[in-house]
Amino acid sequence: MRIFFGYCLALGLLAARPAAAQATVKLPAGFVRWSASRPLKLSDFKGRPRTGQTHAALTSANINTGAICRGDVFMGTAQASFDPTASWVRDPAAMTPALLRHEQLHFDIAEVYARRLRQQLAAMRLSCSKLGDRFDRVSQAAYAAWQKAEDDYDLETRHGLEHARQAEWEAQVRQQLLDLAEFAEKDA
Repeated sequence: MRIFFGYCLALGLLAARPAAAQATVKLPAGFVRWSASRPLKLSDFKGRPRTGQTHAALTSANINTGAICRGDVFMGTAQASFDPTASWVRDPAAMTPALLRHEQLHFDIAEVYARRLRQQLAAMRLSCSKLGDRFDRVSQAAYAAWQKAEDDYDLETRHGLEHARQAEWEAQVRQQLLDLAEFAEKDA
């Protein structure tokens, strides 16, 4: 039930783009973009556990980042995604609704941190010529905070086995998503 931490720094500070250009992230083929209307389901878990892995399931969530320059104006974004081929359930017959909720919350936590990163990137009103390594530093700090939250989540809920703590985390994450709704992707 532990999440695999991965991310893609798709920093492509590109030359001027047409006026309609936005900082977007092209996800690898087969990845699932986080969406409030599209929760995870058992069939999304297509991977297989490696030898020695003892958890009941694993969610491979990512925060993919991207940036462009329009003229000399920096625009960055972050997107939470799920990798089905790296995500697995040891015994699909044992996938309970509670276990699926636990795994979904890993994905939801990734979205919370993607929104926080979008919030920070939106506040970075910098010209590209003055950006330097700030995008990388802000992104790395967001990934570190996300990883800590994921570790805390599994530790405090004992991978979803502490039902009261699991319910508390679900409520907290739901509230964080609401608090950061302004930074949700428009079509998510």
